Formats: sequence, structure tokens, C-alpha cells
Amino acid sequence: MKKIEQLIQIAIENKKNSYSPYSNFRVSCVCEMESGRIYKGVNIENAAYSPTLCAERSAMSTAISEGETKFKYIVITGDSDFTYPCGVCRQFIREFADADTQIVVAKSVDDYKIMTIEELLPHSFTSKDLD
Repeated sequence: MKKIEQLIQIAIENKKNSYSPYSNFRVSCVCEMESGRIYKGVNIENAAYSPTLCAERSAMSTAISEGETKFKYIVITGDSDFTYPCGVCRQFIREFADADTQIVVAKSVDDYKIMTIEELLPHSFTSKDLD
């Protein structure tokens, strides 16, 4: 099994950890870093809605809090055919993804799309805009 398919399988299995009692819509994200370490995250809902944490930010924040910022793969799977990151997560991913980061949106281990951050969020706002 290819590396991407292994990561998709981990993400699919990780959906069981989603805390989504309000939407009943599970999302899982698995990040593999340049170091080879893997971090997992799920969506964590809240009755007040706005404090809800998306799976992408959950996984990425864990990696970042461990001192890892070089993302090789960001794999996302959810309870729809293809679950793409929300706008907030796209901007969060943009802060850390580089041209080599492969963002994988997976329906299954056999059906997935690979894209770059430029494809996911073209014309994005970055730290360069603050110069």
C-alpha cells in the first residue's frame, strides 16, 4: 500500500474519535511531517458552535505544539464524498504548507484527490502581504 493510502486508512479509522454530537458529521485529519512523525486530529464540536475545532486545525495544532512545522502530507476525510477544508482551515493550512506539501482529500483509500495549497486557496493572504 502506498504511503498516501496508508495515511488515508489511518484517517478513516480515526474518524471514530470525532466528537460531533450536534452535526453527526465526522471529520478526521492526519498529518505526516518531514520528520516522519504522524499527528491525528478530529473535529470537536461545542454546543456554542463557534468554539468548535475542525479536524485540520486539531491535527496541525498538535504537530505545531510539538515543535513540528514542516508538513509533508495533510490528509482529510469526512462523512461526505469529498470533505474539503473550510475557509478558516484553508487559511490555517496556508500559514504552514509550502509548495511541496501534498493536501489529500479522500473519499476512500481508492478514491482521493491530491492538491497543493495554491490549488486549494489561490491568491491567498500570507505573511508576505504584511511586508
